[in-house]
Amino acid sequence: MNDRRTFIKQAGLAGLAGLLPVTKLASGNLAETSDNDKSTAAKWADGSRLVVSVSMQFEAGGQPVNAESPFPQNMQKGFVDLPSETWYQYGYKEGIPRMLDNWDKLGIKVTSHMVGSAVLKNPDLAKEIVARGHEAAAHGMDWATQYSMPYETEKKFIKDGAEAIKKITGFEPVGYNANWLRRGTNTLEILQELGFKYHIDDLSRDEPFLIKVKGNDFAVVPYTIRCNDIVLIEGKNFSADQFVRQVILEFDQLYKESEKKRRQMSISFHDRIGGTPQMVAATTEIISYIQKHKGVSFRRKDEIAQMAYTDKSILRE
Repeated sequence: MNDRRTFIKQAGLAGLAGLLPVTKLASGNLAETSDNDKSTAAKWADGSRLVVSVSMQFEAGGQPVNAESPFPQNMQKGFVDLPSETWYQYGYKEGIPRMLDNWDKLGIKVTSHMVGSAVLKNPDLAKEIVARGHEAAAHGMDWATQYSMPYETEKKFIKDGAEAIKKITGFEPVGYNANWLRRGTNTLEILQELGFKYHIDDLSRDEPFLIKVKGNDFAVVPYTIRCNDIVLIEGKNFSADQFVRQVILEFDQLYKESEKKRRQMSISFHDRIGGTPQMVAATTEIISYIQKHKGVSFRRKDEIAQMAYTDKSILRE
């Protein structure tokens, strides 16, 4: 498959190839591991030594008027920040399409955290993400601050976002990411009540783990701000080269640690940032470097959560 235009022409977005059961793990992306490696380094149920989880945030189009952007926040009330609007539009016009082609070239599947209103605004793009085999995870209905919402209001907010994804793509989200990771005290109970299987709003570990929510298991697939383009590129003004260096250093250390214990690495990209030409080139350099190491696999977060549920040795808190 050469590019997304070829994909659209050939597949017609039919079949929704991404609608695989969570229990069926993606194949073909686990680096070869020798018998000696397996005896000391295979800490994952699928035989991996280290699992890498890549996120692709689908947010553009769901942002509020005059949302934060690289432009100075000095617009007068009653006016629309038009340059900022085009910055967000880049995410669904250029960013995600470019990343989708790159994931295909690299041979990996990712998890896309989708804002419900963004999906409704760009339904064909949302369908394409799923049709290419990537996971659709929920990311709220819009950019509202959910931690301050009453229980029923927050429940409707989460449910509406998830239903928008399912309505458009046919994929039922089982994972959740709150806006800026700021879930509320009721969020996990609501997620479990709605049938979600995991959340990512946790930075406390470099491996997945299970917690108890109302006496039942619930999976945590940790996220990252250390290998996150919105934090490093937009927040700290890293260059693409600096981003590559930081992420590779992270990988090298986790790979060493994975000789003795289960390790997960997370990398996160946002539609209007990670989909720029320089960042896609940086991503290619990072992923290609990682793929040269034995025993490393790339997994969607729903797959990681499923392994956590079925692995008797998984960490519990």
